[in-house]
Amino acid sequence: MISEAENIFFDTNQALWNAKVPHHVASDFYDLAGFRAGKSSLNRIELEGLGDDVAGKKMLHLQCHFGQDTLSWARMGAEVVGVDFSSVAIQTARDLSAELQIPATFISCNIYDLPAHLEGEFDIVFTSYGTISWLPDLDKWAKIVSQYLKKDGIFYIADFHPTLYLFDFEQQKIAYNYFNEGVVEEMTEGTYALREAPIWQKEYFWQHSLSETLGALLQNNLQLLDFKEFPTSPYNCFSNMHLQEDGYYSFGDFGVSLPHVFSLKMKKI
Repeated sequence: MISEAENIFFDTNQALWNAKVPHHVASDFYDLAGFRAGKSSLNRIELEGLGDDVAGKKMLHLQCHFGQDTLSWARMGAEVVGVDFSSVAIQTARDLSAELQIPATFISCNIYDLPAHLEGEFDIVFTSYGTISWLPDLDKWAKIVSQYLKKDGIFYIADFHPTLYLFDFEQQKIAYNYFNEGVVEEMTEGTYALREAPIWQKEYFWQHSLSETLGALLQNNLQLLDFKEFPTSPYNCFSNMHLQEDGYYSFGDFGVSLPHVFSLKMKKI
């Protein structure tokens, strides 16, 4: 069950993400024209970590936004279900699926409520980039992951490194806790895909350490197969990011290497 306080957090964040969707669809960041023409939205991190495993597999994509990654996996032969709490995002995903004739199923709900909307087990559960920071309880999240994985099924996450989330990106200063000290409330302006978007709304998020994330999954019948950290990000989605020779981006003017992304590949036991 979701508490009354959590419902306030989720309702506020849902309104924010509903507002973001039209700007994301129209942005160069998401390059919907390229996607329509056949370009994959997936990055080499997740393609190298998971790409060989998806053809002919049943996949559950948690927090799928408006479905580009979901449909990219479907183009690679996966049978995919995408889930997101933004009703606007899910309707956009359904429209894209129909327009491009890429079969996929999309469900609009909070992932904590997913058992009321979806039955069955999957070969793969996937989530990526800016997902778990919107969730207050990672144990509850890990239980959902475990519930939907069949025995020996694979869970894969690529997400922004919690060390990166320590920073105020505008000021290039450490401003947030590494460990989870509870909900963080802020006003947010614009969106990472379109900084000038006319959005000025409240958001709630949570800081999750690597040990909190991995520990929740290990305690819910998942076994670690692979763990990686990456010194650059595939996305220019924060202030003060700089393009690197590998085509990815790094944050800040510090002159040192920082972890930007981590990935976990795990197996249901």
